[in-house]
Amino acid sequence: MKYRSRSEIIAMILQAANKGATKTRIMYGAYLSYAQVKEYLEFLQAKKLLSYEEGTSLYRLTERGLQFLRVFDEISDMISVSGSRETDQAVVLGQTIAEK
Repeated sequence: MKYRSRSEIIAMILQAANKGATKTRIMYGAYLSYAQVKEYLEFLQAKKLLSYEEGTSLYRLTERGLQFLRVFDEISDMISVSGSRETDQAVVLGQTIAEK
């Protein structure tokens, strides 16, 4: 698996918990170890991106978490216009060379 940024991991966690998920489901959905998921869940709850329901033992997105996902998806779409960053750079370089 390729290197993932902290924001990519957070987005995967939030996507896994979108309709409510247990800690185990989030762990498998985001490809994290138990120690990692525990740390991230504490962080996301402190930032008010996730909430925990005692009765059902489910983690759910807050409105703020949903907003994070929307913005993250928009930014991801913006930077991956043609599929990869290297391809985008090659196109820009090709235009620069062709203009000279």
